[in-house]
Amino acid sequence: MFVMITEVQLVDVIKEAKAATKERKFKQSIELIVNFKDIDVKKGFALNEVVQLPKTSSPATVCVMATGDMGTKAKAANADSVIGTAELDKFAANKRESRKFINKYDYFLADTQVMPIVGKTLGQLLGPRGKMPTPVPFNADISAFLARFRTSIKVRTRASLSVSCKIGDITMEDADLAINAHAVLAAIEKKLPNGEKNMKRIMIKTTMGKPIKQIQEVRKKHA
Repeated sequence: MFVMITEVQLVDVIKEAKAATKERKFKQSIELIVNFKDIDVKKGFALNEVVQLPKTSSPATVCVMATGDMGTKAKAANADSVIGTAELDKFAANKRESRKFINKYDYFLADTQVMPIVGKTLGQLLGPRGKMPTPVPFNADISAFLARFRTSIKVRTRASLSVSCKIGDITMEDADLAINAHAVLAAIEKKLPNGEKNMKRIMIKTTMGKPIKQIQEVRKKHA
């Protein structure tokens, strides 16, 4: 029987990763790396998941593309940016400004009525970056959407046997980082063809540090 890595084991690896890195003049991120095995990437294996983290130190940035009532409510909910169709039309004529705009935000949400315009004006830039907006129905609670995405990360890979994502920063408690890592691993496991059996190795690293492997095998067999 295969056993999922525990939060206690993750704490040990996180501690080692923090201890191994040099102090920097900026706040380093803590990153989770997962290597896979027994997956045929030629068959189009891909991950593109938004995972909500239980513990966060700094919220993700979210831009809402909407007009009317949803745009007003998004502003009231303190979205990082709210743009309408007029702004989208301007981006269509300026690719450079479009790229700068897209790079400013982690996530995009869009009123379903605005989605066709988004696809026409920014789709070619948003798609390859994995940033196509999440559609929001006209009667949905935009503040709830914002709360979810502000505490989420993107786990994305295409035709690759590894994935890397940020689970927090070096100022966070080791236990909180372990909780986040465990949540991400659980989400990844559900998307793998054979679940946790497809996980070969789990590593933790700081932004500028070397990856620290779990001392034992990521999955261990019990008689």
